[in-house]
Amino acid sequence: MASKQEIRSEETRKSIIEAASRLFGSKGYDAVTMREIAKEAGCSHATIYIYFKDKEALLQELSMPPLLSLFEQIDSWIARETEPDVKLKAISMALISFCLVNRNMYDLFLNVKAGRVDEHSPRMEINRLRNRLFGQLAGIIRECLRLQPQDDRIWMSARVYYYALHGMISTYAHSEESAEQLMERLQATFLHTFDVVLTGLQTQTSKDPDR
Repeated sequence: MASKQEIRSEETRKSIIEAASRLFGSKGYDAVTMREIAKEAGCSHATIYIYFKDKEALLQELSMPPLLSLFEQIDSWIARETEPDVKLKAISMALISFCLVNRNMYDLFLNVKAGRVDEHSPRMEINRLRNRLFGQLAGIIRECLRLQPQDDRIWMSARVYYYALHGMISTYAHSEESAEQLMERLQATFLHTFDVVLTGLQTQTSKDPDR
């Protein structure tokens, strides 16, 4: 059984995480200080550093669990024996749904302190996971475009496709509709957009097959 001190310590840690989530979601990561988080959590400025050495540590604490869950969801689709374009649509819908459900935090999860998606060994654990997620997307796009693993058009095409996904997500990031309502109402539009973007990439790739 946990001691009273251990229980209090865990409660303080939880309060700090919840405070960081609220402030990052409402004000943005860059605008928030550790002192503000400590005040919101009801602890001293010194106490917060006992639990988290800096904002990066809080960023990773908040972001890793949901991103790992998304990674596993996408991985389950990749493992299925079905056509690459079917997998790509399922992955795309999963990513859009994830971002709309977490619309106040998805930018934090995916973009804050991000590095290059083709970097082999990022310093931050969260960026290693982000790159694995992008690698999942790039791998399915490679299959859809029938490119060889070392073809530099894979990363270019994956970036273009992600730009389209990000545009759809950001369009509805501040919508009053729930994620469920948006996904139901716009499912056909989303699927059509995936087809249009993929067809464009396939057409462009076929024009320059030997690059």
